[in-house]
Amino acid sequence: MKFIIVGKNIDVTEGLRSAVEDKIGKLEKYFTEDTEVHVTLSVEKDRQKIEVTIPMKGNIIRSEQVSSDMYVSIDLVEEIIERQLKKYKRKLIDKKQAASFFKQEFVEKDFMEDEDVQIIRTKKFDIKPMYPEDACVQMELLGHSFFVFCNAETDQVNVVYKRKGNTYGLIEPEN
Repeated sequence: MKFIIVGKNIDVTEGLRSAVEDKIGKLEKYFTEDTEVHVTLSVEKDRQKIEVTIPMKGNIIRSEQVSSDMYVSIDLVEEIIERQLKKYKRKLIDKKQAASFFKQEFVEKDFMEDEDVQIIRTKKFDIKPMYPEDACVQMELLGHSFFVFCNAETDQVNVVYKRKGNTYGLIEPEN
């Protein structure tokens, strides 16, 4: 695995780099040696955060963990990614393009299925053209954390979502 480690508001010391490579390196048993792992370490007040992103063709494996100790965050993120890999292995491998990122032993090994993804409710509604700001207001009125709408400016389906700190995000398709 190839590690790309960056720090935001923190110097990536040799100790931190070593801890990341040792802990996240345990995932090497799943991936081919040329798989890139993007790691961002950041500090905000007492929050020690690690973000790990493993881009693959057609999928992205990602986890972010926050704690008061960076080494604890590193331990947590490795466990989460390993759990994600085992849980979604069948779905990742079913999309044959992703199989080339994994070692053959991982592809062939069966894991106990924790839970399959189950859609338990389907909702249908009219999508009305509106501006993103209006969609945010509508989302707040409904008490939801996201809202799907047709963007009046682009005539495409977009999603607005609530972020931490009472801010909003907009998801729009790339053309």
